[in-house]
Amino acid sequence: MAVPKRKTSKSRRDKRRSSVWKLQMPTLVRCNHCSAYTVLHKVCKECGYYRGKQVVINKTPATNKR
Repeated sequence: MAVPKRKTSKSRRDKRRSSVWKLQMPTLVRCNHCSAYTVLHKVCKECGYYRGKQVVINKTPATNKR
C-alpha cells in the first residue's frame, strides 16, 4: 500500500481545498420586453415573458416598459 513520504503541510492542504467553496454569480441579462434584469433562460419575474412570448400572466403590469 502506498504511503506518503512526507507530511502534507497545512498551506498545501488548504490551497487544494480552497477552490471547492468558490461560488459564481449568475449571469444577468436585460429582458427584451420590460428591460428588467433576469437570469438567463428563465421567465422574467417582472412581466412574465420568455423569448418574446408571454408565458406567465402577472396581475401587476410591468413598470419599466419601453
